[in-house]
Amino acid sequence: MANKLELESVRVGLVQMTCEPEPEPNMQKAVARIREAAERGAQVVCLQELFRSQYFCQTEDVELFKLAEPIPGESTERLGALAKELNVVIVASLFEKRAAGLYHNTAVLLDADGEIAGKYRKMHIPDDPLYYEKFYFTPGDLGFASHDTAYGRVGTLVCWDQWFPEAARLTALSGAQFLFYPTAIGWLPGEDEEMNRAQHEAWQTIQRAHAIANGVYVVVVNRVGKEGSLQFWGQSFVVDPFGRIIAEATADKEEVLVVECPLDAIERTRQNWPFLRDRRIESYQGLCYRFLESPATK
Repeated sequence: MANKLELESVRVGLVQMTCEPEPEPNMQKAVARIREAAERGAQVVCLQELFRSQYFCQTEDVELFKLAEPIPGESTERLGALAKELNVVIVASLFEKRAAGLYHNTAVLLDADGEIAGKYRKMHIPDDPLYYEKFYFTPGDLGFASHDTAYGRVGTLVCWDQWFPEAARLTALSGAQFLFYPTAIGWLPGEDEEMNRAQHEAWQTIQRAHAIANGVYVVVVNRVGKEGSLQFWGQSFVVDPFGRIIAEATADKEEVLVVECPLDAIERTRQNWPFLRDRRIESYQGLCYRFLESPATK
């Protein structure tokens, strides 16, 4: 781990970009955007979900397993070297090949010394129209955790995880000051404007709630542009511990955001809203069940 500094604030960088079919142009673009974020003062830079390719889960095709790579591997080596050169922390979402027939959707945390500070394997795997992720990804087995970096304690979750308050809570309880969500979400073809707006508002609302309930910063980095049948809605954003959106990208353009996040906001918010203090941990055993059936419905 890189030497941890005593910091009053952390500048986070969000890289929202379009993607091409082949991995190398996307990697080159990501490297250029990380450099831009670092030049603007970013200390922790997050890329979108599965940034090395277009979002391939719109179809079920065994040929697409060729996009997967081991961790550590070529991408972590390249990004680790970049993190060390720029003295930044990088959150990179990769298609991990763990073994033959065993693949994960994995977020890797590269510290400012270039070493892997930690990784998170996506736990919640969707199977929806044009999001056929269960075909490709095995649910994660590393649990919910955060990791010390040169610029604070960082927790990573991935896309569909963002709808689950349990995931945010457990990651926050591990000491995270920041929850980073690399994301690939957009509008399905044929939806009307009212439904599109409602879906986007729900997506923002749930993540603002995570920030409030846990007293942490939430950083969401989405892709943008049209890929296959999906129109990704961009609008990457940062939420402070009070639940306020303090920065937001556009819906239709590539963009690099750099956002100042004062760390004392975490403690001040938790002092006034002591949700972690007032939790009744002895009364939550029901969360371990799929559904709590009443005797009449068993």
